[in-house]
Amino acid sequence: MKNYIEIIKDLREDHDKTQREVAEYLGTTQQVYSRYEKGENEIPVRHIIALCKYYNVSADYILGLDEHE
Repeated sequence: MKNYIEIIKDLREDHDKTQREVAEYLGTTQQVYSRYEKGENEIPVRHIIALCKYYNVSADYILGLDEHE
């Protein structure tokens, strides 16, 4: 089972988005978003919720609790 770090990176790449594009949507910088994907910073709940809406997936999916999109 994947962890959320791998999942948010895979979602971004599957949707042909750059880190900068996703970061702008979240209202943060590319550097901060990059740290989320590297596991250097924990992603805030508000950003998980925003990513669910952005990619149209459940929080369970992003958190690695549900393998189905």
